[in-house]
Amino acid sequence: MNTLNRLGVTADDRAVADAVARFATGTLAPRAREIDEHGLSVTCHVPQLAELGVMGMNLPEHLGGAGVTPTAMLLSLVEISRACAATSSMIGAHYLGTDAVLIGGSPGQHARWLPRAASGEWLAGFALTEPRGGSHPADLRTRATREGEGAHYRIDGVKHFISNAKEARFLVVFAKTDPDAGARGVSAFVVETDSPGISISSPERLMGIQGAHAFEVAFDSVRVPAANRLGAEGTGFKTAMKVLDNSRLDVAATALGIAEAALADATRWMKERQIGGEPIAGKQGLQWMLADMKLRLEASWGLTLQALALRQAGQPFTLQSAMAKLHASEMAGFVADAALQIHGGYGYTREMPLERYVRDARILRIYEGSSEVQRNIIARTVLAD
Repeated sequence: MNTLNRLGVTADDRAVADAVARFATGTLAPRAREIDEHGLSVTCHVPQLAELGVMGMNLPEHLGGAGVTPTAMLLSLVEISRACAATSSMIGAHYLGTDAVLIGGSPGQHARWLPRAASGEWLAGFALTEPRGGSHPADLRTRATREGEGAHYRIDGVKHFISNAKEARFLVVFAKTDPDAGARGVSAFVVETDSPGISISSPERLMGIQGAHAFEVAFDSVRVPAANRLGAEGTGFKTAMKVLDNSRLDVAATALGIAEAALADATRWMKERQIGGEPIAGKQGLQWMLADMKLRLEASWGLTLQALALRQAGQPFTLQSAMAKLHASEMAGFVADAALQIHGGYGYTREMPLERYVRDARILRIYEGSSEVQRNIIARTVLAD
């Protein structure tokens, strides 16, 4: 089945995704291996992605966004991920930051930050995770303390695994304004990365998505205007959870793209590779592997499109987003590994992209809430019925 030929996908959605697919095939795919091997930053693609409208696909037109549907955005991320999952990951981190401003911010804050982010002039990041506590609100140690008459906050703390941090113009930083209030004590702030007191590490040495750089960011008495706080004090974690509902579909899209690429490569290899003068496509054992790959991939598409339909209709989709992210991320690992197995020793070499698919897919079960976190969300929802 063609990736774009699915229920709920309009002709306009397909046209948007087709344009992105052409760019991904012609520009991203040829550079994916070089970027992976040398750890180059995929932010080099931002200007061209911005021209296509990708950097603002999550934003409305009146804020400089592309004005496309969530369906068109997801399909575009799938096509980008087929070519280069690191690029999709970088875009997803940008969406995390801009979604946080869109969801938690005021009209004035929208106008200040989002048009230049949508244009690709400013890259965004999302600073929630910390070295000791992950993303759990009770464990956040970063503090935001009001100064003087309350016109500024002082932020102190450390965030870890923050994608885009070095290249970003601003980060949405989550910090405790009331250390004793748990999730209700978390507030969100837009912090410019050139503010005095911010130090950003060298890129982390990652297993996969080598071109999507992640960093440790330290805040040492960083003064932030109170006008940069998104919403009222104590509403930051609620904003973060709404943002993550969206971003889990972005992760599902990345998983779908990797799996689509791996399945296509495995299918092509089975038709072309011969043993004893016959294509290995005739081997029943390999046919069954291919069938299982396709089955799991299509199940992930179904869950993702279900969540997407609810999001597009403006209905709650936390449960469906968690299920889509969980299934798709685990599916991508299975499909990428099976595709490598079908290629045999050739798949294990760096002359082919199979081992990159395996490495890139592994992070999907960890970030934006691990598989275990998604299972907790699903179980809590079921038990609450």
